[in-house]
Order: sequence, then C-alpha cells, then structure tokens
Amino acid sequence: MNLTTEYLGLELQHPVIASASPLSRDLDGIRRLEDHGAAAIVLFSIFEEQVLQEDAARTHLLEAGGDSFGEALSYFPQLGSYHVGPDQYLDLIRRSREATAIPIIGSLNATSPEGWSGYATQIEQAGANALELNIYYLPANLEETSADVEARYLSALHAVKHAVKIPVAVKLGPYFSAFGNMARRLDEAGVDGLVLFNRFYQPDFDLDQLTVAPTLELSRANEIRLGLFWIALLHGRVRASLAATTGVTSGQEVAKYLLAGADAVMTASALLRQGPEHLRSLVDGLSDWMTQKGYASVEQARGTMSHRNVADPTTFERANYIRILENYKSRWG
Repeated sequence: MNLTTEYLGLELQHPVIASASPLSRDLDGIRRLEDHGAAAIVLFSIFEEQVLQEDAARTHLLEAGGDSFGEALSYFPQLGSYHVGPDQYLDLIRRSREATAIPIIGSLNATSPEGWSGYATQIEQAGANALELNIYYLPANLEETSADVEARYLSALHAVKHAVKIPVAVKLGPYFSAFGNMARRLDEAGVDGLVLFNRFYQPDFDLDQLTVAPTLELSRANEIRLGLFWIALLHGRVRASLAATTGVTSGQEVAKYLLAGADAVMTASALLRQGPEHLRSLVDGLSDWMTQKGYASVEQARGTMSHRNVADPTTFERANYIRILENYKSRWG
C-alpha cells in the first residue's frame, strides 16, 4: 500500500502531520513526534509581538552600555549582523533540520508587512523546509470592512512570497463572507497551500469573579464538518495544496479529509490529549481503512467524495439543507 502524498511540493511518507503545538517547543519534543511517525512537523508559532519585545530589550541594553564607556559596546553584536527576534526559535529550526529526516515547517504570526517579510526571511535562512502563515486576526474595529480584512491577508501573503523562496501556506479561519472566493484569490496570489481551519480561541465569562476568562478547548471529531465541506468544494478548483487541521482524533477523520480532497491532515489536539505516540494509531487507522475499502494508494482515494466527483453534488448545496430540515424528526413530535 502506498501512503505517500505531496504537500507544498514536499514528498511525505504519509498524510499525517503534527501541527503547531507546545509539543514542538524543543528538540526532544520534535524528535518524539518524528519517532512516533509524524510525516512532517509544523513548529509552534512565533509572534511578531515576541520579536519586537526581544528587539526592544536588546536595544535597551545597547543604549545602556553606550552611556557607561565606549568599550562596553564591544560586548554586544553589531545591529546589522544580529538576527532580530527570538534567536531560540531560529536555532530550534537549525537543530531540528540537523536532527530529523522529515520536513520542518516554520509557523509565523505577524501584524505588519515588515514583520511578515523580515522574520519569514530569517526562518527561511535558518533552514525551514516551508513556512505556515498563522494569520490570527479578529476584526474588532466596527469601521473595518470585509474588503479591508481580506486585503490584510493578501498583503501578508504578498510580503512573504516576495521575501522567500520556500513554499508558503496560509492557515485560515472560516470567517469570511465568501470563503471560496477568498481561497481562490489567495491561490491566484501564489499561495502554495491552504490550511483549514484556524480555531480562534474565544473568551468566556466567569460568573463568580465577573471577569473575562481566557479559554482553550481542544478540538473534537465532530468539528471536522466545516473543513470537510470546504475542502470538498475546493478540491480540483485551486492549484494550492489543501491541508485539514481540525477535529482529527482517529484514522477515520484522516480518511474523511482525504476523501474530500485534502493532501495532508494535521493534528494537535489529539496528540496533546494522548501523547505523540497517538500518531502511529492515526496512520495505522488510515492504512486499515484503505485495506478494507480496497484503496491501493492515498492518491487513489483523494477527492473521490469531493464536490466535483461525488454522484450527487447537491448534498453540498442548499437543496440538501432543505431536505435535511424536511426529514428531521423531533423526539417531541
């Protein structure tokens, strides 16, 4: 059986990728993910705010040394030759490339064109095989239009694509008024991959303390349906690779996403719950299902239930919505 697939132009042994999470924060964690079967690893995200904070601290030290005596400046590197940003992240990329035999994908979340392009360049120079733009943006300004928001995404992509030569994926949330059009525009702008979907963490209210409480809930299998829907619609209609990244808890979800048309399937929540060793059960689960259904390769299964290939494409459309409502039976009457 052939489980190989291609994502972002990278040849993978199988479709299961360890997505960005705390499990990839150090080299030991990255090695564990590889040892337990990850086909590739997306490192945890680095944020422009962290880059700026470290840069500000370094500038403060340089200025403080300059006020004491001239020789003090010799203890600090020249600004022109010093990498801006958390050096540990860049060093982790270098060491990961040396210590592993699978693709290492950087993950960047910036807020300005300069932040996107500048740090993307450093991630490329550190040796990352590809880069995922984790665009985490919530338009809280009521004056901002949908066109403004879409322009932000396209601007970030343009900045990075002009700065680096490695493949670039964009991790998207579903909150666009016309998601299909947005995906097509990113595709036309040269994105190498689309990752569906980013889960925006939303606060809760603490009724006892009357405070806004940050929350983080790991995804579950029943959350795959929105991603399943859009990957099935986009398969064969965009040039970019398609990756799914929500609700992957077993080999069944991996299989469903592949049938929809995904090139790769990412998981983080399941690994945080059950440990990196759960990667093997995801791959084995996919392999067992393919054997049962008579698929000889991932390529043979991919997209067979996409919108363009399914026998009744109206199941993805408004007609099916009406049919479901007409046929639903309530236990109360």
